Amino acid sequence: MSIRILIVDDQELFRQAVAVMLSRDERVTDVAVVPSGEAAIEHVRAHAVDVVLMDIRMPGMGGIEATREVLRVRPSTRVLILTTFDLDDYVLAAIREGASGFLTKDAGAGELADAAVAVAAGDSVMSARATAALIGFVREGLPGGAPGEALAALSAREQEVARALATGASNDDIARKLFLSPNTVKTHVKAVLAKLGLPDRVHVVIWAYETGILRPGS
Repeated sequence: MSIRILIVDDQELFRQAVAVMLSRDERVTDVAVVPSGEAAIEHVRAHAVDVVLMDIRMPGMGGIEATREVLRVRPSTRVLILTTFDLDDYVLAAIREGASGFLTKDAGAGELADAAVAVAAGDSVMSARATAALIGFVREGLPGGAPGEALAALSAREQEVARALATGASNDDIARKLFLSPNTVKTHVKAVLAKLGLPDRVHVVIWAYETGILRPGS
């Protein structure tokens, strides 16, 4: 896979350093840098970008609003949040706007490149500890709605997979729990995401609590 990356950060030294590191990776074909959320939107209007590495806190338009607008302008682009912090309300808000995960700014060049390739391929990037924290944020912050027809589009097996995804379970965990092969689980996960119109498994967690499929404390 070869990917085009846009780095959005108000600190010039940081964005230039990250650009130099990523440009040395053979999987990265193009690296562009901009200093603000506003500039990011203009860039994606004019250029195809596979992955945006987005700073969460910037003067003017911050990373949350910029994530929303970038994905509105170019829905095929994936956004990966870069933050000084591990997980907080700002990062959660950006994920709810469509970001595919986050990394802290002390991540190495290889980790950044691997993460960019992963989200470009449709995966989400978040540590197991961060996933658990995300679930905690969602559980505490949402009252839980009525399930209604939220699961109607899914087969019985896909519903089981969706519920497992909502708890942060990995594909291997789901395979063991449901007595399926990893490849079969992968197929079901892709079907769940496609039918629900969700970009990745992180958003399945949010969807499950917003729709009441899972309740706070369940």
